[in-house]
Amino acid sequence: MFELTLTIIIIALLFDFLNGMNDAANSIATIVATKVLSPKIAILWAAFFNFAAAFGFGVHVATTIGKGIVETAVVDNYIILSTLLGAVIWTHSCTKFGLPISVSHSLIGGLSGSAIIKAGFGSLVTGGLIKVSIFIVLSPIIGLILGVILMIIVIWLFRNSKAKTVDKKFRIGQLISSAAFSLGHGTNDAQKTMGIISILLFTNGYLGSEFYVPFWVVILSHTTIGLGTLAGGWRVIKTMGMKLTHLRPIGGFCAETAGAFVLIGTALGGIPVSTTHTITGAIMGVGMVKRLTAVKWGVAGKIIWAWVLTIPASALCSAIVYYIIKQFL
Repeated sequence: MFELTLTIIIIALLFDFLNGMNDAANSIATIVATKVLSPKIAILWAAFFNFAAAFGFGVHVATTIGKGIVETAVVDNYIILSTLLGAVIWTHSCTKFGLPISVSHSLIGGLSGSAIIKAGFGSLVTGGLIKVSIFIVLSPIIGLILGVILMIIVIWLFRNSKAKTVDKKFRIGQLISSAAFSLGHGTNDAQKTMGIISILLFTNGYLGSEFYVPFWVVILSHTTIGLGTLAGGWRVIKTMGMKLTHLRPIGGFCAETAGAFVLIGTALGGIPVSTTHTITGAIMGVGMVKRLTAVKWGVAGKIIWAWVLTIPASALCSAIVYYIIKQFL
């Protein structure tokens, strides 16, 4: 049993690594697109703040993942294993083709799909899934609205300044906003892996009678997602930072600041949202302030389709994996 538990933890960390790799685009796309930092320096910058997020934002999202999506009584090693494998398959496939999907929702979809195969729809925690589903829609909309508002405010405040002066000021500002967004990314996304590992430990009796998230799991998850960010998903970065709309430092600052507000706020509220959805909405909002045609809606449409498909596709992948595992184990 210990060997199986250890194997599943390793797979969970692989998922965490891929999460950081796919979502590296979310953390650095804007600051690379505006040429404030080179890609290599931006990756190091984001990875550091992904790890730093371990020290100050709690484990509310991890708790939601651990016991707010599927009834804990239903969960066993095989459900967790198939959840992770299904999510890894979908995430790796999308990263390979440069699609900035929600890694968070692939995990939620995978957990739901394997639980349904084992125990039916009654095994799902309806309230938790409704909360997640609502914020699939709300997080990019809130990001977009905040991006628009911040961009309008900043343009008005600097309306009499020269373009070069504005760019110089916001090159510095973007370092701060990028760091804030990476903190939000780290605290929201690393907690999904924390939740999975913690429910695995709880299921196998390593946590006692009460579910909680051990501190060593917090550190390990943040370290791994930081390493994944260091590896970088370069195709996804190109899609997010260069294909969606043209950005200057002022726009990058507004998009990252809007995204950071959403991610940190939802993390404190225990809501597992998508960093991809959030920053994409914010980038689109910033682009729309210039003119609607500044946003490349064809690229945006492909991204949205990837969002829509993520939960059902990862649920299907995990359900198939669970069925196969049960045939042989």
